[in-house]
Amino acid sequence: MDRLSSAATFESMHYGSASQMGLIWQQARAPLVVPLMKLLVVLCLAMSLMLFVERVYMGIVIIFVKLFRYKPEKKYKWEPLRDDLEFGNSAYPMVLVQIPMYNEKEVYQLSIGAACGLSWPSDRVIIQVLDDSTDPIIKNMVEVECQRWASKGVNIKYEIRENRNGYKAGALKEGMKHSYVNLCDYVAIFDADFQPEPNFLWRTIPFLAYNPEVALVQARWKFVNADECLMTRMQEMSLDYHFLVEQEVGSSTYAFFGFNGTAGVWRISALNEAGGWKDRTTVEDMDLAVRAGLKGGKFVYLSDLKVKSELPSTFKAYRYQQHRWSCGPANLFKKMAMEIMRNKKVSMWKKLYVIYSFFFVRKIVAHVVTFVFYCVIMPATVLVPEVEVPKWGAVYIPSIITLLNAVGTPRSIHLLVFWILFENVMSMHRTKATLTGLLEAGRVNEWVVTEKLGDALKTKSGGKAARKPRIRIGERLHFLELLVGAYLFFCACYDLKYGKNHYFIYLFLQSMAFFVAGVGYVGTFVPNS
Repeated sequence: MDRLSSAATFESMHYGSASQMGLIWQQARAPLVVPLMKLLVVLCLAMSLMLFVERVYMGIVIIFVKLFRYKPEKKYKWEPLRDDLEFGNSAYPMVLVQIPMYNEKEVYQLSIGAACGLSWPSDRVIIQVLDDSTDPIIKNMVEVECQRWASKGVNIKYEIRENRNGYKAGALKEGMKHSYVNLCDYVAIFDADFQPEPNFLWRTIPFLAYNPEVALVQARWKFVNADECLMTRMQEMSLDYHFLVEQEVGSSTYAFFGFNGTAGVWRISALNEAGGWKDRTTVEDMDLAVRAGLKGGKFVYLSDLKVKSELPSTFKAYRYQQHRWSCGPANLFKKMAMEIMRNKKVSMWKKLYVIYSFFFVRKIVAHVVTFVFYCVIMPATVLVPEVEVPKWGAVYIPSIITLLNAVGTPRSIHLLVFWILFENVMSMHRTKATLTGLLEAGRVNEWVVTEKLGDALKTKSGGKAARKPRIRIGERLHFLELLVGAYLFFCACYDLKYGKNHYFIYLFLQSMAFFVAGVGYVGTFVPNS
């Protein structure tokens, strides 16, 4: 009898607590929850419109660029550099090639070999390997590789420093202090996984040599492992849009875009005039580009000049990379917004473009609205049916934005559904990183070098890596993804049972995507071990 009495008491307490919670929800719903939800929907719709207008504007510019066959060679003076019978090779500008690296065991030979293979008068180029490696074995391997190329007559310098202060920015800054750098007019920068073609300098240097107002020439990235797994295909879609649309629009309209940190050539005098490398954020390349742009320097983007590079092939590596790429711009925006507004060397339209379009819409709004609106607010409207999202905001605008993004990678248009789900998952990390950068919270200056595979991507025959379908689980569970996945799954079930089934399919698929990310699954196909 005592057991039955205790069970009855527990059951009554359980139902009593649930009833009380339900009563509180009903009382707070009308005066508090509904108005707050309506306000959040309005704010999210406003941000969606901002992003929509930005994407449509860039789409229109790209159409005109293609119709009128815009080429940088038409806007700037460009002609091949030729031999001078009187001065010989001294007529060619002196070029410094910097290769920063950190424990790059898999790719150091590829990058050094590609840099040493650049076609340029051998006495007019200096290859500078900036090695921050902490592994003595790898450090020795890199030094031996540099000595091997030096024995072939290549002017290559192996430089190390006592600490890693400032990470990549610190290494590049230290590299510019060597006396032989004073002999150089331009500096080309390649990350450790980048492999420029031999004619890279012949294509880029003339823009700088004949146009003193040009400070930077940037090439496009080409991904050698885009077909490695589903995750790399998704990355390719996002980055192709960045290179084929965003960079092209910035170059053709305002002669400004963010330096990508690699596969570019700087005028050293412009770099120094802008204040050189700074390590105040994790996007030292964007920081330098903004400062050089405010000094009046113009940037040239060459979409038809491609440099081979590697995409992160694990979910862990990609998350770290995206944290850095999202946190850094937000933090830089906070630090430089007022400086940009007060600048008097550039036009008001260019300042507006940098502050509103380049930073606010693309680096902040795009991340926040994707996660908050499509993964939090819209699912919540299933639980609060009094709040509705208009069809143009829930369907038409995101559909158009998605289709515009697919323009950059038409070969992957059949993967759009996967891309949407993948980008929504990553938007959570990007939003968190963006807020970290704006608030300068704990991980604001975190820098984790992206893992690279290099030759491990190739088979012994030199072809593509053989692939087989299998599940690969990450090192640990990601509870934030699992939590969001559970929330979306609950909303999907609620919509199926009590709602109008407006969002059930979307919520269910998105919840599965978050669950998959929560266990660290990296893609449909992964290479054989």
